[in-house]
Amino acid sequence: MIRLVPAATLMLTLAACAAAPMAGPQADQEGKRFDPPAQGAGAVYVYRTGWMALARTVDVGVANGYHATLAPNTYFRLEGPPGPIDIICKTDNTADRQIDIAPGETRYVEVAMNAGLLGPSCSVKEVSFSEGQAAVLRSKRVTPQ
Repeated sequence: MIRLVPAATLMLTLAACAAAPMAGPQADQEGKRFDPPAQGAGAVYVYRTGWMALARTVDVGVANGYHATLAPNTYFRLEGPPGPIDIICKTDNTADRQIDIAPGETRYVEVAMNAGLLGPSCSVKEVSFSEGQAAVLRSKRVTPQ
């Protein structure tokens, strides 16, 4: 039991290092309702799951100027005009993906941390509706700037 205390303390300390500006509980619950976007708009959920690089956040940018910091098991939702959007992640590397959103459509994008030779790197990939919703339900909402 005594050996578990230092390990638990270390885990809590590392989790605190990977801080992101969290949205309130009401905003988190609203995001998890998966409401359709406003008339003529599209929506995208961007999330990060897992525990790879626990103490590191990932900077995520969207081409129309939004920016968010994702810690493990966090997400954000953006709504806007339909069309192509670029989603970019940055850690020790930079990765991007362009997705095309139609009016009334909701898309899901995973930003993942991956093991690399020189340290963790990020990747961006679009995922299915069911995979995206399941990940969002297990995550907490952050506030994009």
